[in-house]
Amino acid sequence: MATTVRTAPAGHHARPRTTVAGVLLGLGLGGLIDGIVLHQILQWHHMGTSHGESADFPRSTVKILEDNTLWDGLFHLSAYALVVLGLFLLWRSVAAGHRASWRALTGLLLAGWGLFDLIEGLVDHQILGIHHVRDDLGGPLSWDLGFLALGAVLVVVGVALWRSDQPARDGVEAGPAGAAQGRSRIAV
Repeated sequence: MATTVRTAPAGHHARPRTTVAGVLLGLGLGGLIDGIVLHQILQWHHMGTSHGESADFPRSTVKILEDNTLWDGLFHLSAYALVVLGLFLLWRSVAAGHRASWRALTGLLLAGWGLFDLIEGLVDHQILGIHHVRDDLGGPLSWDLGFLALGAVLVVVGVALWRSDQPARDGVEAGPAGAAQGRSRIAV
């Protein structure tokens, strides 16, 4: 009885499965970092917190805090789902024989995190206005712009790391030749 072994074609290492997995992991981890640090530890805002006299969800009542806790929980669950999906796709990529370097995967994670910041910053902070980075301040625009700038920097750095690993993604393998080029490979 003959067995068939599936292998990834040469030059097909980090595309597109590993790329999608890395970006999804970055989106989810960026959401979890935002929720844990800004919502829970620093308590700068919640998902539906708005501030001021015209606020729909001021932080001044227990009922509104309960509602915001629910929305924060749903937000965390969504971010966690992105992480689980990213891990599943990464596992499938490895099982299919695809590979990526630590540099490429780190770049994809950073780019995903930056994309989260840009999407959340534009949609929630600017377009919908459901909250701002610092809802407890009278003029939160500077914090919102800083959040968007951080997202842009994360995307630029992440894409630069990912692209700098182009030779490895195009088939440079680990071993003496790969090590001589400074490329450590992982089975991802």
